[in-house]
Amino acid sequence: MKYVIFIYADEEAWKSASQDDRARMMDAHRSFAAKVPELGATLLGGDALMDSPSATIIRDSNVTDGPFVESKEALGGYYLIEAPTREIAVEVARHCPVSKGAVELRPVWDTSNI
Repeated sequence: MKYVIFIYADEEAWKSASQDDRARMMDAHRSFAAKVPELGATLLGGDALMDSPSATIIRDSNVTDGPFVESKEALGGYYLIEAPTREIAVEVARHCPVSKGAVELRPVWDTSNI
């Protein structure tokens, strides 16, 4: 089964982080990506996202610039993994690096038979 790990983080903390702190976080993400197979899952993809002011919301054909909801934590990136069980997916998500935020694990709905 496929799962998405959403990474929510404090955008202001990232903006004010030193270059060394940013480099350490990126190293942590590279280490995480290397560890996923050891945990019994497959990393299928993932990316960091631009900050929330760059978002465009489209609702009922109306286009709005910027994030829809004001929040301290914003969606900052994601990983797509494949894991044989939910328990393994949870263990992988527990290892996902996040600074001053949280991760959300959500199964991907298989719509291939619909």
